[in-house]
Amino acid sequence: MAVSPAWLPGARHNVWVAGNELDIVARRGGRLVFCEVKSKAGEDFGDPAEMVTPEKMRGCGVQPRPWLAAHPQHGDCEARFDVVVVRGRALECIRQAF
Repeated sequence: MAVSPAWLPGARHNVWVAGNELDIVARRGGRLVFCEVKSKAGEDFGDPAEMVTPEKMRGCGVQPRPWLAAHPQHGDCEARFDVVVVRGRALECIRQAF
């Protein structure tokens, strides 16, 4: 699945919040998406989706609160957590991953 250009204007990349990195924060209308992007150097290293661990999910679950506190203009948005998996030249978007 390709990443829609409609999501990219104004998107923030590699945002640090409370000691954790958010790869992408994007808003479209009333939806705010926090996105983790995962890739690996080659197939010998396993599937990139395996890198989304329970620890990573817990960290991402906490991150939006301080980000939203610093950006109150987005407080009315519906938040979603996605993972984009990069496999070579192919992208897979796992919506509402956690």
